[in-house]
This record gives sequence, structure tokens and C-alpha cells, in this order.
Amino acid sequence: MEDELEAMRAHFPLSFGKTSNVSPPTESIHSATRRADAGGSSDSKSNSGFPSLSNSWIQSVRRPKRKPNSSGGAKSEDDVSVGPPPPRTQEDEGVMVGPPRDGNDSDDDDMIGPPPPPRTADVDSDEDDVDDEEEENRYKIPLSNEIQLKGHTKIVSCLAVDNAGARVLSGSYDYTVRMYDFQGMNSRLQSFRQIEPSEGHQVRSLSWSPTSGQFLCVTGSAQAKIYDRDGLSLGEFMKGDMYIRDLKNTKGHICGLTFGEWHPKNKQTILTSSEDGSLRIWDVNNFLSQTQVIKPKLARPGRIPVTTCAWDREGKRIAGGIGDGSIQIWSLKPGWGSRPDVYVGKAHTDDITSVKFSSDGRILLSRSFDGSLKVWDLRQMKEALKAFDGLPNYYPQTNVAFSPDEQIILTGTSVEKDSTIGGLLCFYDRTKLEIVQKVGISPTCSVVQCAWHPRLNQIFATSGDKSQGGTHILYDPTQSERGACVCVARAPRKKSVDDYQPEPVIHNPHALPLFRDAPSRKRQREKTLKDPLKAHKPELPMTGPGHGGRVGTTGSGLLTQYLLKQGGMIKETWMEEDPREAILKYADVAVKDPKFIAPAYSQTQPETIFAKSDDEEEEGDAKK
Repeated sequence: MEDELEAMRAHFPLSFGKTSNVSPPTESIHSATRRADAGGSSDSKSNSGFPSLSNSWIQSVRRPKRKPNSSGGAKSEDDVSVGPPPPRTQEDEGVMVGPPRDGNDSDDDDMIGPPPPPRTADVDSDEDDVDDEEEENRYKIPLSNEIQLKGHTKIVSCLAVDNAGARVLSGSYDYTVRMYDFQGMNSRLQSFRQIEPSEGHQVRSLSWSPTSGQFLCVTGSAQAKIYDRDGLSLGEFMKGDMYIRDLKNTKGHICGLTFGEWHPKNKQTILTSSEDGSLRIWDVNNFLSQTQVIKPKLARPGRIPVTTCAWDREGKRIAGGIGDGSIQIWSLKPGWGSRPDVYVGKAHTDDITSVKFSSDGRILLSRSFDGSLKVWDLRQMKEALKAFDGLPNYYPQTNVAFSPDEQIILTGTSVEKDSTIGGLLCFYDRTKLEIVQKVGISPTCSVVQCAWHPRLNQIFATSGDKSQGGTHILYDPTQSERGACVCVARAPRKKSVDDYQPEPVIHNPHALPLFRDAPSRKRQREKTLKDPLKAHKPELPMTGPGHGGRVGTTGSGLLTQYLLKQGGMIKETWMEEDPREAILKYADVAVKDPKFIAPAYSQTQPETIFAKSDDEEEEGDAKK
């Protein structure tokens, strides 16, 4: 039986039957997403527009260090012999042949030609570059590869990644929120859902709940919304009465929201800030009213917007950035009110766009429109520990974040109008309070929000401008886990014949005339084209001398007009005549022989007096 099957199989080609899909190697997949400025040569720092990245592991793969072969060590691949071994000589057995040699001479010590030149500065610079790379690699920043989640038509203003690192939310100025799932996404990097929380309002903040089962969406409207994990709306918070002056008596915000964040421990509590000058704490189970209203301390009475807010790691303190440049902190304790426990007036010279607590509760970071990033010690808030300047910021959602071990501070920069430097992602050492690295994200788009996920070990950065927007994900295949590494290696499914679905045609002959499809007039058009009278093309007007019995035209009009003008019978003097004089020519005729309306008012109409010249009026005005 087996012989018969083999004989039958011999009649078919070798490719007959089910073949296994051979997936490309992982190295080739990640090489396609490698950043251009993560190259291997040390000259990339000077040639590229952005600073080079830390890539010691790439250098170790591309240029492995070769140890010199010792007499007793293992042989390298170049030393592997081919063919039978050579015959042994007397020298191998220790027998000396020929005259004895001097003890100081050896084959390795014989110098042929001039001595080698001394060490130059280039060699020293190469070693310095290697030392710099080793210093950068000490922070283990995953920057070698990059992918981009596209889809938005304007700048991406907010970002949220769930705790497990499976789903990513991105909100934009195009009024939409896009949801990405790493587990269900292939290399095309397309979102699986798009929602528009509030029509005509920009999306300003997104925040996941502690359990990642719901997320908060804050837009430019006065009402925040809650969605479940799949993007289905669960509720909308109440809007307050704008005619009530005291904000504590309103049941919600009365102006557009600026920021919102979920409580880090309690999945029932959220915090929002608004342009009406208040912060509010809400209970997710009650959308009709807030549980607490916080009014910041102001130097002058009035309403100053609260531009940003944040919880600390334990959810026991709230920090708020006020529009007058001050930072205020409230401690949630029994009997607490709107009076802040910590007040730092004029912390920045412009609006504050982001504040961030450290997990140990000792450091507070603040980012502002004044182009600075400040590090504060919560035990001594009179003066900032360090202020990093030269960080342009033109978007009110620009944030600041920590690395997973909180040893690195990162923030993005905006693109200036006449600058050649694009949007950068800046890294700072928290301990030394100095710059670590600046990474170019986009040459033309600003970087707004950034995040470093602790489980994935991947860096997220949102960017864009007035016409496009996306989320950049920086990762390292040797350090990062899941996330971008999973979806990049998953090829899109090939299209099948079964995927074709023609558009359904609905026939409804009894529909009203308004809803019926217009009947085809193809036959009528074909019949009309065959009729010589209906299909006759009208004659074009004459543009030159006449022919075929038709009177031609000249440059100045018809032939008759041309002849009359040449004979002097038509004189066009109206362009050279004064309008006032042309009317006064008929003044005497209108008085002597009135027609139309004038005879009806001949007994009651006063005598008409016409001004003879404009010069008299001008002289009269000058005398006055």
C-alpha cells in the first residue's frame, strides 16, 4: 500500500499539498523599525540632525571585540586548517636545527620597516566616544527602534496606557479618541475603535482607572465622560449652573475642562480641573453632583483657570497648577477645605501645563509655558532645586514624566517658528540634576505628551501639527517586552476570495417618487444623438471678417457700428463730460415743459435752486 502511495505521489509536483508558513527571522523584522540616528558609526552625531542614541548593544553585535590568539588558547575561525595536517618538523619536537639563535631575538620581535607612528588624537577621541556611549548606556534607555501609531489628522494632545500595557488611548485636537490593542494589532498599526466624546471639542486628557476597566475622557466641554474598556459610554457628569456666582453651590463645572486624572488607589474617585477656577472630586457612581469642590487661593479676587492637577502615589495629596503661575498642594485629611497646605506663588512666569509627584513623595515636577522644567523638594518649597530652561512649550497639554525607577525625568519640546530643531524628547538625571540626552522625535512636529511604561519598558511620545498627528513608540528588542515587539512581528492577514462582499442592491418599486432611484436615460440620450436637428451644434459667433453670407465683426463691435463711428454719426462723449453739467442741460426744459411727476406738485413745490459749482461749497466750509 505504501509503495502505491509513493508511486502516486511521484506524479504530483513537490509543492503540492499544504506547506508550512515560514515566518521571517526576528532580526529582520526589527531592523525595519530601527531608528535612522541609531546607526553604527560614531560620525552619526555630526551628520544627523538629531543627537545620536545609545546603541552599545548594536556596536557589540556589529563590531565584536576579537581577542589576540595566544599560543595556548583556542584557535579562531581564520586559524582552522583545511585538509590533512602538515608533517611534524624537528622544531615541533624540540630539536634545534642549524646554528643557535640569540636569546633576545624572536620572529615576533623582528621589526621590518620604519617604526609605527605614535598614538594620535583621533584614537583618543574614539575612546572618548566609547566612554560617552558607556555613560549613556548606564541609564538603559530603550531608543534603538521606533514605530508610529497614526490615524489622527491633528496633533495628539493626550495619551494613556493601561497598567498591563495592552491598550493605548490617544486623544487629539481633531475631536476624536483612538484605541489601539497590541494583542490584536498587526504590523499595519491600525486602531480598532474611534470615538468622538464631545462634538466640536478638543480632547485634553485621558486616564485609566486603577483596574484598567474604565477610562476617563476630558474634553474642552464642561462635562467629563466615563467609558468602559471597549469604548462604550457609561455616563457623563453634570454641568453646573453658570448663573450662580459661588462655585461651591454649583453641581459641576461651568466652563471648559483642562485636565482630569483617576485616583491611583480608589477606582470610584476621579479629579478634574477647569477654566472656571476650581478643582472637583467626583464619585463615578454619581454623575449628578461632585463630592468636593476645591477653590484655589488667589492673590486677587476673581476667576483664574486651573490649568492642571495631579494625585500623589497614595492619593492623599492633590497638586494644582494655577493660571497665575502658582503651585498649590492640598492634603486630604479630616476637615480639610479649600485652603492649600502648600502655596508657592509665582512658581512660573506663565501658565503651568503639568505637575507630577514622585512615588516617594519627596519630589514635585512642574512644566510651564515659560519654556522651563522645575524640580521641587516637597520638604522645602520656597525655591526650586533646579530649573531647566530652553524647553519651548506651546501646547497646554505638554507634560513631564518619570522613568520606571524614577531616576530619569523626561519631557517633550515644541517646534519654534524659525528654528531648525524639531520636536525633542529630553532626558534628565534626577540625582545629578543634569541633562542626559536629547532625542529627536520629529523634524517638523512638536512633542506634547510622553510616558515610560514600567512593564513594557517602552517610551511613548505624542506629536503632530495642524495637519497630522501620531504616537511614537521607542523600544529596544533586547530590553523591551511585549507591546510594540509583539505587533511588529505579526504580519497582516492576506486577503482571501471570501473577503469580497458586493454592495447590496435594494429594489423597492412601490417607494414614493422622492425615494425612487432615477430611471436610466441612456436610451433617450442615444436617440437624441441620432436626431440631426436636436444634435445640431449651434454656430459660434463670428470673430473676424464675414464669410458664407454671415456678417463679420471687427475689433470694436459690429460692422454697422464701425461704419457709423468712422463717418462721425456716433460720438461717444459721455466719458469726457461732467455728470453735473449733463444734468443741468435739461434743467430749463424741465421747468418750461414739465412732464410725469412735476405737474402734480407745480403749485406747492418751491423754486428749485441748483448749486452751480462745488468750489463755492468748499469755500464756505473753509470759512466756517
